[in-house]
Amino acid sequence: MKKEKIVVLSGAGMSAESGISTFRDANGLWEQHDIMEVASIEGWRKNPGLVLNFYNQRRQQLKTVQPNVAHHALVELEQKYKVHIVTQNVDDLHERAGSSSIIHLHGELRKVRSSVHENLVYHWEDDLNFGDLCEKGTQLRPHIVWFGEMVPKITEGARLVGECDHLIIIGTSMQVYPAAGLVDYAPGHAPIYYVDPKPSLDTRHYPEVKIIAEKASTGVRKLVDQLLA
Repeated sequence: MKKEKIVVLSGAGMSAESGISTFRDANGLWEQHDIMEVASIEGWRKNPGLVLNFYNQRRQQLKTVQPNVAHHALVELEQKYKVHIVTQNVDDLHERAGSSSIIHLHGELRKVRSSVHENLVYHWEDDLNFGDLCEKGTQLRPHIVWFGEMVPKITEGARLVGECDHLIIIGTSMQVYPAAGLVDYAPGHAPIYYVDPKPSLDTRHYPEVKIIAEKASTGVRKLVDQLLA
């Protein structure tokens, strides 16, 4: 029998319980940096050293954390469903938990790419420094989609959402576009579940969404048990 498809849209709240700093906090700073200084193409051009150092710290932090209960619970869904994860997170916790199909909309911390030839992408574990060059001799940069840049994998994400039988949204405000617009591609027959302790999706526009107002570790566990029952 053909497996039903589940698409999971995950955001910062998915990894927060693993100890990863969330992208935005209440005062618009990220690790005491203005977001636009370290997560925009303008910031890179203005002060690339600051940007390289910032992501080096994030990469090192990633080595100290582990997938949490919610990451592992999603893997269990693959027993019964075809599961695709479309994440806004740049960490590799979904991979390390064992999920088999993951799209990173905003890039990956453990990859770098040429600052000129964007298709030259490399796995990278250690610090990235000035003088680290791609095979064509151009400076490498973090493989991160910054503000002011296109989101190349958004089309693939929209296609997957458009084909799903169930849509699960976890730990994201659904306020940052284009990722926030993916919910609009869900087929009319597909139930939509939203797991977040402070759900901010406008239910006037999405009255069919089933809200689970809990943190990822408890809310995802409950939902997975329900879907596997």
